[in-house]
Amino acid sequence: MSTGSESGGQNGPDSSRRDGTDWRTVGLVAGASLMSAGLAAYEIVPASVTPIIQESLGVSSSVAGLLVSIMFGTAVVASLPVGAVLDRTDTRRAMALAVLALFVAGVWGWIAGRQGNYWSVIASRAVGGVAYVVVWNAGIDIVSRAVSAEHRATAVGIFTASGPVGFAIGQGTGPLIAARFGWPAIFLAFTGVALLGLLVFLPASRGLGSARSDAPSVSAFASVLGNGTVWLVGALGFLSYALYLFVNSWGSTYLTREVGLSLAVSGGLVAIFPAVGVLARISSGLLSDRVFGGRRQPVLVGSFAVAAPLVLGFTHLSSIWLLIGALLLSGFAIQLTLGLSFTYVREVVDPHVAATAVAFQTSVGLAGAFLSPIVGGAIVDSAGFDIAFLFVGLLAVTGLVLAWRAPEPATL
Repeated sequence: MSTGSESGGQNGPDSSRRDGTDWRTVGLVAGASLMSAGLAAYEIVPASVTPIIQESLGVSSSVAGLLVSIMFGTAVVASLPVGAVLDRTDTRRAMALAVLALFVAGVWGWIAGRQGNYWSVIASRAVGGVAYVVVWNAGIDIVSRAVSAEHRATAVGIFTASGPVGFAIGQGTGPLIAARFGWPAIFLAFTGVALLGLLVFLPASRGLGSARSDAPSVSAFASVLGNGTVWLVGALGFLSYALYLFVNSWGSTYLTREVGLSLAVSGGLVAIFPAVGVLARISSGLLSDRVFGGRRQPVLVGSFAVAAPLVLGFTHLSSIWLLIGALLLSGFAIQLTLGLSFTYVREVVDPHVAATAVAFQTSVGLAGAFLSPIVGGAIVDSAGFDIAFLFVGLLAVTGLVLAWRAPEPATL
C-alpha cells in the first residue's frame, strides 16, 4: 500500500492546489477520520459494559475480553495480506467495501447478542476486525497521497488521532446506549459514524486510491522482516498497544468493582485515557521534530518512563482526582509511542518498502492489543487487579529498556 511519500501525491484530487487547504483535502481527511473513529468506537465499546455482558452471557472475564481482542487478533492476521492487496488495488473502493462490511457486522452482532449467541457475536466481530485493518492501512495510504510532503505528517497524525477519538466515544457512550437500548445495541451504534464518514470521503477522494505500478516485491518484503530495527520498533508498538488496551479493557471494570463507582461514571473516567491520545498522537511528531531536533529516541524513552510508574501504582491510588490524573498522564505517555512508531518504522527501511514496514508495524502492534485484554482478564480472575497492574507495569519497564536501545534513523 502506498503511503504517498514515493508517489509525491501526484494522483490526488486537484493536484494544482495541493497546499492542504482546499475543501477536497479537508473533506478527505475528515471523512477518512470519521470512518476510522466509528470503527475504533465499535472496536472498544464492549469493554465499557463488560460486567453487563458477563452477567447476560454467563462468561468469565477472560472470555468476555475476547469480544475486544478478537478484532485485534483478526487485524494481526489480516494486516500484511491486506497491505499486499491494497498495493495492487483501488484503496478508495476497498475503504468503501470495508465500511459496508462493518454495517453488516454491526447488524449481525446486534441480532446474535439479543439471542445470547456468544460465538456468533465473536464471528461478527472478526468481520469487523478485517474492516478495521482495511480502513486503517488504506486510510494512511490515501491521506498520504492527498497532501504535499510538507503537510503529510500533520495529515497522517490527524488521521491516526481518530483511533483515540473513537475509543473515547465508545468508552463514554457505551454504558448509556446499553442502559437505554440493551447491551447488544452497542454493536449497531457506531456504524452510522463510519457511514457518515464514507459519505464525506467518497466525493473528496475521487481520483485517489489507484494501485501503484511499483508494489513491493517478495524480496523487498523479506528485507523488512530481516531488519532488526524494524523488529525493535515493532516490539515497542506491541508493548504500547498492550498497555493501552489493558487500561481500556479493564480500567472501567476496576473502577466499578474495586473503587465502587457506577458503570456510567467508570466508563466516562476511563474515556479520558484514550481521549488524551488525540493530543499525544499529533504532538509526538512535533515534540520529536521541534523539541528534540528530529531525534526519535527521547520521545520513546519518555513515553515508557512516564507510563511505567503510573501503571505500577494505579491500584494504590485512593483519590478520584489522583486516578483521573493517572489516567490523563499515562494515556498521554503511552500514546506518544503509538503516534510516533508509524513514522519511525518508515524511516528505518528503504523508502520503496516503507508501506510494507507500516503494515508490519500494524500487525505486530495489534498483536499486543489482541493478547492484552485476554491475558489481563485471566490474571484478574486468578490473582486480582493488583497483580494484573503489576504485570502490565513490568511490560512498561521492558519498553523503557528497549526504547533506550533504539537507534536514531540517521545513524542506521
